[in-house]
Amino acid sequence: MSKRYILAIDQGGSGSRAVVYDEEGRVRGYGYRAVGRICPQPGWVEQHPRAITRSVAEAIAEALTRAGVRGSELIACGVTSQRDTIFAWHARTGRAIGHAITWQDLRTAPLVAALDKTPLGPLRRERLGQFPGAYAGAMHMAWRMRHDAAFRRAAEQGVLRVSLAAGWIVQALGRPAEHALDHSLLQAMTVYDPRRRALWEEWIEALSIPRAALPVARPTIHHFGELHIDGAEVPVVAMITDQQAALFGYDCRAIGQAVATHGTASFVNVVAGPVAPPQGICKTYLAWEIDGIVTYALEADMTTTGAAATWLRDLGLVRRVTDLDRYAARVNHSGGVVFVPALNGLGVPSEDRSARGAIFGLTIGVELSHLARAFYESIGFQLVDILTTMKAEAGLDVQELRVGGGLAASDLACQIQADISGVTLVRARDTETTARGVALLAGIGAGIWSLGTMPVLVDETARRFIPQLSASERAARYAQWQMAVERVKG
Repeated sequence: MSKRYILAIDQGGSGSRAVVYDEEGRVRGYGYRAVGRICPQPGWVEQHPRAITRSVAEAIAEALTRAGVRGSELIACGVTSQRDTIFAWHARTGRAIGHAITWQDLRTAPLVAALDKTPLGPLRRERLGQFPGAYAGAMHMAWRMRHDAAFRRAAEQGVLRVSLAAGWIVQALGRPAEHALDHSLLQAMTVYDPRRRALWEEWIEALSIPRAALPVARPTIHHFGELHIDGAEVPVVAMITDQQAALFGYDCRAIGQAVATHGTASFVNVVAGPVAPPQGICKTYLAWEIDGIVTYALEADMTTTGAAATWLRDLGLVRRVTDLDRYAARVNHSGGVVFVPALNGLGVPSEDRSARGAIFGLTIGVELSHLARAFYESIGFQLVDILTTMKAEAGLDVQELRVGGGLAASDLACQIQADISGVTLVRARDTETTARGVALLAGIGAGIWSLGTMPVLVDETARRFIPQLSASERAARYAQWQMAVERVKG
């Protein structure tokens, strides 16, 4: 019997990935294309929809070539994408309407503040599972209704369609079965109530977002349409947000299983089970629905991790980001230095975007090695903050944390995070867990696997980092961190 292959598309803020998997869950081909950003004025960050389309198409072509696979050999496709970045198009022509406003854009901050004073203001976090800040898709759509004539005109004519990158890709490179997204992606547009599993109608009306322009919610595994690939029609049978795809792809499906993904920022996701926990500071996501059963997850962020490493490079302190590893390895302590990398504010639990980064404890004896090690320690301290918050809010006790992303490639960074947090870190060989997650879901949809027969990622080959610091030493260092954080707030 001929081989069958699955295509996974992972469209992110900085680039588009395409990965071809075989029936054993092994990677056969990989393609990547970077995507740029447009900054028309300070604080504004946009992307061109056609550039996103082109990057995905080229990544797919590269992955197929490397795999030696034809489009006709792909039996299914899964799509995961960045969140909050809203794409708009004309329902009849399919043409994009303007640029997509990205999650890094700050233009809607005044609108967010104005909503604080409305009756819906206090309800936002509980109804949406998160607080819709300036990054949020709902804020972008509301802004465009007020300031973008073409967007507003399409809405008035009833021909406006809006979605995240996942929906745009199917529309631009194929044929959607309907205007739909899965629960997690629709929630990521900050218009969807994950507990009631429905759009929040009063919120949509208050923001003047046209209801008809929004997608409908569907299960994670569903027929979303087809992509035109290499002369073949490839069914899209799975959709999910990027962070929740990484959670699924790292074999995290039981309550308390968790993953930390380190990129420009870092995210921690923990499986919460079939019932949504009480809403706190952490985001509550309807992560996926399979066979009528929903799974919720808690999510928290560190606003600046990989971006802080890049900042140290751009200052000229190191030539390459990877040099931080070499410097940090030269010492076995940070020399009393505490680095708070709040270059874009603080995430959970402070949620203080006005906080600013700082380095404490500088003396004449401090070297670059101490600073590099203090940076690695800061990630561990933020893990403590996040995991402590999740336990307090939802009773989720994480004993093992699976890690991926750029900074997770460093053995030293992982060991320091384990030491500071007191939690065992696990790193699998395959780091493309986001693409893997949506590929597994597509494979279930195509009948290749079931939940009980999927390939396993975390096995005896996974690298484990066991905490080595004593509890008293961890507590002493964490107390220093807390004092430093208090000094950078506000």
